[in-house]
Amino acid sequence: MTTNNSGVAAPATPQAYKIGMLALGLIIPVVVAILYYFPQVFRVAGLDVSYLPAVNAVLNSLTAVLLVLGYVFIRQKKVAQHRAMMGSAFLLGAVFLVSYVVYHSQAVTTRFGGEGLIRTVYYFILITHIVLAALTVGLVLFTLYFALTNQFAKHRRIARWTFPIWLYVSVTGVIVYLMISPYYQ
Repeated sequence: MTTNNSGVAAPATPQAYKIGMLALGLIIPVVVAILYYFPQVFRVAGLDVSYLPAVNAVLNSLTAVLLVLGYVFIRQKKVAQHRAMMGSAFLLGAVFLVSYVVYHSQAVTTRFGGEGLIRTVYYFILITHIVLAALTVGLVLFTLYFALTNQFAKHRRIARWTFPIWLYVSVTGVIVYLMISPYYQ
């Protein structure tokens, strides 16, 4: 953020938003991939993160509620309430991401112990959740970028894709947690 002649902070330029969004869009998947492929790199001895999967499920649940409320508000043309819900969903998503990264940098991977059809269902939900979660990062960032730069036609076009995918990722995050939670150590 820059300052104008009176010393008051001026809003960021569209170019600054674009650079920030692109940086986040690249950094986030790289960090998650590093944690996945090199889980021991950032391990801190004695750090208890066993409560974080439950926290993450709550964050996903709240995000889903905020997304639905944001959708309802924009359908009712209540723009300020829509912005508040979507901004809150974005912030919860950021908190979730930090919590997710901390957990997976510290915890041993938990394996699903179910068998038969439930195992197939679990892995279908998990795989679609993971693939769409990676896609969601970019979608959310671009949707936010178009809103912040007042490009509302583009914002609406991409939000039609972002909303259902983000909602699916939030809801399936909770389902995955509920299905694997009996197998946590």
